[in-house]
Amino acid sequence: MINTLNNLKTKNMKKILFGSLITLGLFSMTACVKVNFDESEVIDNGGGTTVGKVITGIITSTRYYPKDVYTLKGYVYVTEGATLTFEAGSVIKSDITEKGALIIERGAKLIADGKANNPIVFTSGKPAGQRTPGDWGGIILLGKAPTNRPLDPAPTIEGGVGRQYGGTDPNDESGILRFVRIEYAGIAAEPGSEINGLTMGGVGSGTIIENIQVSFGNDDAYEFFGGTVNAKNLVALATADDDFDFDFGYTGKIQFGYSVRKPDFVDAGDAGNGIEADNDGSGSSATPNTRPQLSNFTFVGPNNAAGTAENHNLSNRWRRSVQFVLRNSILMGHPDGGFSMESDGTVTAYKNGGSEFKNNLVHSNGDPYISKSAVMTSAEVKAKAESEGGITYTNADDIQLNSPFYSNLPNPLPKAGSPALTGANFTGMNSFFSKVEYRGAFGTTNWMEGWTNFDPQTKAY
Repeated sequence: MINTLNNLKTKNMKKILFGSLITLGLFSMTACVKVNFDESEVIDNGGGTTVGKVITGIITSTRYYPKDVYTLKGYVYVTEGATLTFEAGSVIKSDITEKGALIIERGAKLIADGKANNPIVFTSGKPAGQRTPGDWGGIILLGKAPTNRPLDPAPTIEGGVGRQYGGTDPNDESGILRFVRIEYAGIAAEPGSEINGLTMGGVGSGTIIENIQVSFGNDDAYEFFGGTVNAKNLVALATADDDFDFDFGYTGKIQFGYSVRKPDFVDAGDAGNGIEADNDGSGSSATPNTRPQLSNFTFVGPNNAAGTAENHNLSNRWRRSVQFVLRNSILMGHPDGGFSMESDGTVTAYKNGGSEFKNNLVHSNGDPYISKSAVMTSAEVKAKAESEGGITYTNADDIQLNSPFYSNLPNPLPKAGSPALTGANFTGMNSFFSKVEYRGAFGTTNWMEGWTNFDPQTKAY
């Protein structure tokens, strides 16, 4: 169909009318959709408008946007029953004055299915050299999967967008995000409530999240508010707050994640961590318990680089009554600690086997293991982690990665002979996880090649 679109697009063509039942491979469009190529024409087919490739308003019908450069103006809502699709290679820039955000409501879908050689980019509308974190909002996916928040009424997602999330369907689908970059997001819609690069509220396991890079965001790179969505190949670069944040009953699985801190950039009002996780924020045992299942992550801190700002914090911060699985991963270079647990409930779950921290390589410029509970001392946590395949390092260089830190990006692959090349163990883990030999996000192949960008400031869109 894409080839047909390209053949039909001529100088004299003002619009394309897609009739009912146009098959896009994974789904069908049953609603009539117009795609605009005449910048003088306004499209308004059931809510929201597109004027000269500017997307704005509330979108209530299915739309398909061929490869092009679009502008997102203001908060754009896609409502239940509608699917918004961007063709591979599309660039969606935020309006400079009326900063944009894309909110996919419960029952709606976003299809942003890029390719390794043709990613989809959501970014600042400013020219190269002038972009800053918080130039626009970000992407918010809202689904009907379980959380540990009340259902009546359902909670509204943070960021000032006023939309609800969560439900009872663990298999709910919010679309596809694959080979996607999200750059310079994080506008503060209200004080202390910035929008994350990619926010997922109650998103279900029917959603595909793979090969995503969030960079230079003014809040978290990824935040999961409950839900069951799984993901692979996630990159967080130069995040102001946390790289990965889990709350309100998230129980999904994620494999292969690379987070790297920019030494001179961090939120001045909040500590920036590789992971921050809570159960429900109050310390209660509300169910489902937040319990992310994670494997093959590489968490990279500033490692005492010159000019490191205050508020860089921990590799892993497991807070109030949260549970977790973290295996076959690398924690290195964070100033205040590596593996930290901060409540009796969290430490008790780890001590009794409800949580797992196994086969990990741990380094910190502070304390590699921290327990803020009398249930286990920090020394006991260290002993347990090392008895379950973990290794502790005094120097980050002993892990022998090529250039994991911000100043020498981006080659975090292990060197020949690195302890990271072996030692992974997947015993008892779900079949979702690919069984690899190496620990950390990378073995001998760099899955970031071709679609990521570690210097988006200089990219001309």
